[in-house]
Amino acid sequence: MSLPLPDVCLDESPSQPAPLSWVGMGGIDLPLRLDEPGCQRLLDARVDAQVDLPDARAKGIHMSRLHRQLDHLGVEAPLSPARVQALLSAMIHSHADCGSRRARVQLGLALPVRRPALRTPGLAGWKTYPVRIAARLDGGGLALRVQVAVTYSSTCPCSAALARAVVADAFLRDFQARASVDTQEVTRWLSANASLATPHSQRSVAQVAIDVPAEVAGFGLLALIDRVEAALGTPVQTAVKREDEQAFAIANGANLMFVEDAARRILAALEGRYARPGVQVTHAESLHAHDAVAWAGAPLEQAA
Repeated sequence: MSLPLPDVCLDESPSQPAPLSWVGMGGIDLPLRLDEPGCQRLLDARVDAQVDLPDARAKGIHMSRLHRQLDHLGVEAPLSPARVQALLSAMIHSHADCGSRRARVQLGLALPVRRPALRTPGLAGWKTYPVRIAARLDGGGLALRVQVAVTYSSTCPCSAALARAVVADAFLRDFQARASVDTQEVTRWLSANASLATPHSQRSVAQVAIDVPAEVAGFGLLALIDRVEAALGTPVQTAVKREDEQAFAIANGANLMFVEDAARRILAALEGRYARPGVQVTHAESLHAHDAVAWAGAPLEQAA
């Protein structure tokens, strides 16, 4: 007959008793489903899950209990605010013998979205958007905050103006002595000289966070992403042919923006439609060896 397996958490006391704010696990692999248009596949998520340990005399929590609750979150049904709240409630209940009254969870994943080319019919490709969902449940209720990252192109208004000035000066130098100029000649001149100077542009990233109420059916991630991209006007592309690349160049020319412009555009597109929107934008400048950054709205800090 085998002896009962020892349970140190129950049989021993801590050498230095003290309550702990949070105890749990970080970086748990978990497949999840999301109720988002076009997203019918399982997504690989990384999850952090913790409860508080107010009992100073408790040796530790029961990690396997948290793992069991997370396993139920997996593939049975798409993730929703209500399911996140139920998970947190179950985590607290599973540690009632430890006196736990709070629970928090953070999920990180990449949302794949199929995007069509700007102009070429039938041409499309996949783009992923990093997503973070953070939630906390305590005596004050559920706090749930969603953050997405949107990559776009930003062309500097200042360098665009300076580039236009170079072209204008060159045009005056070549034509100012003439009373009239043939349009075909001007067309040929522009084809050869319009790129005497070009504005600098760069791949840029907008981190956008909003609060999500527990009673809504889903997180609305794709709708949020689409709104941000529409406000910016220059989301990065997937598959392109020449006509699509030209359309992208036109979009950049129509949406010259400093980092301040981008932050304000996004905030204006979100205010009044989402709860406590927050924006951080980063332009990884090609002119400088450093980034240009700006913040707007509520802080991006996680709900947990």
